[in-house]
Amino acid sequence: MKKVLITSKSFGQSGDDAIRILNGAGLELLYYNDSFDEKVFAEKLSDCDGLIIGSHELSENAVKSAAKLKVVSKHGTGLDNIDLEMMDRYGIKVKNVPSVNANAVADLTFGLILDTARKISLAASNTVSGKWKYEIGVDVYKKAISLIGFGKIGQNVAKRARGFSMKVFAYDPYLKKLPDEFDGFVEITTFISALEKADFLSIHIPLNVSTKNLISINEMKKMKPSAIIINTSRGGIVNEADLVYALSSGIIAGAGLDVLEEEPATSENPLLGFDGVTIIPHMGMYTIETINQVSIIAAQNIVDYI
Repeated sequence: MKKVLITSKSFGQSGDDAIRILNGAGLELLYYNDSFDEKVFAEKLSDCDGLIIGSHELSENAVKSAAKLKVVSKHGTGLDNIDLEMMDRYGIKVKNVPSVNANAVADLTFGLILDTARKISLAASNTVSGKWKYEIGVDVYKKAISLIGFGKIGQNVAKRARGFSMKVFAYDPYLKKLPDEFDGFVEITTFISALEKADFLSIHIPLNVSTKNLISINEMKKMKPSAIIINTSRGGIVNEADLVYALSSGIIAGAGLDVLEEEPATSENPLLGFDGVTIIPHMGMYTIETINQVSIIAAQNIVDYI
């Protein structure tokens, strides 16, 4: 019987459809989603034909130990934790689940926009700690939002921004023409112009060599002092040391972050000390509907290939 190792903690947590797909194909399912230890992971993977992986790293040592491994299915979209060139060398197919989480991430993005603009999390925290203290925020209505990346998630954020009568600017080097549905309320712009115009700068691009530290101090200095950075994409696209400096110096006003360079966050992360920053634990796709659909497709990827 062929074996599949499942290491994504959220896989199959919103319904049993994905498990039934794997069981129906006669696959034996193994699980390792406790606190991650590379040695234990490599041992569990060593006899498996397939892997359904979450956000932890897939090291070469683990791949070397898995002589039977034929396919890896990412439980999500981003493949930054998988070295695709390495997988090619070992002849292992890599699949992901693109676009399914677009609405969930767009909802969360807009939630962070509203939260950081109106300081909702800060006010709630004050209230819980016994301080009945008003926090003065800023309007979102009719403000300018610049989207860095205009794929499915960026497009869905634009649709939500339209309901707030926002001015929507989009920078995407692969975008030559707007889809017809966005004509008249989204404007394609340059990267520098997107920075300069933004009241809210929202990032929707993958992490790779060309996007690492894309938003650093030089870019932040081009933004308005009142601007807020929203990142629901990947940690590392925003240079966190530079972000700390920019916030401390009043170069920008705040940030809403679902992702960090190092996850999970620890108490030593200086970004946790800013009232103008909201940090949440990489939960962009975590809705019941999305987890179930992503799990189904991740499972089907394994079955189709094996």
